[in-house]
Amino acid sequence: MVKFMIIFYQPDSVMKFENMYNDLLALIERMPGITRRQVVNVLGTPTGPASTYRILEVYFEDEAQMRAALMSPRGQEAGAELTTRFPRGSYEMLYAQVYEEAGGSTPSVGAPASASDADELANAAAEAQAAAPSGEKGGAAASAPSAPDEKDGN
Repeated sequence: MVKFMIIFYQPDSVMKFENMYNDLLALIERMPGITRRQVVNVLGTPTGPASTYRILEVYFEDEAQMRAALMSPRGQEAGAELTTRFPRGSYEMLYAQVYEEAGGSTPSVGAPASASDADELANAAAEAQAAAPSGEKGGAAASAPSAPDEKDGN
């Protein structure tokens, strides 16, 4: 599955943005091959206000279907609406591959092709961990908080 995303930055006028956005959304929803649409209203960041206001995500079965939708007459109409009504620099467009996780892990570039490859990578990681000087541990585990110590009740 792939998605086409439009990231909208904080608008100068929320009311004007909402009117233009609703017109754009009506055009986007007419594009062929959409399997799902998701709108994300950004609330903020852990450190304060966000530069992003809204993210529109439009999902397709595959990249070919997404490209066909964007190149269709309705996709071209939506694209013209976006580029003529929204100021340059007020949005960003991205394509992304989507991995739906159900207790697994996200595939990565160079991911093992087989179980034996995965075992080989795990063994190499364990060997590297064992070879690291005392107190130096790599990877995500090094930054994870430790479990409370039962002796002092923390």
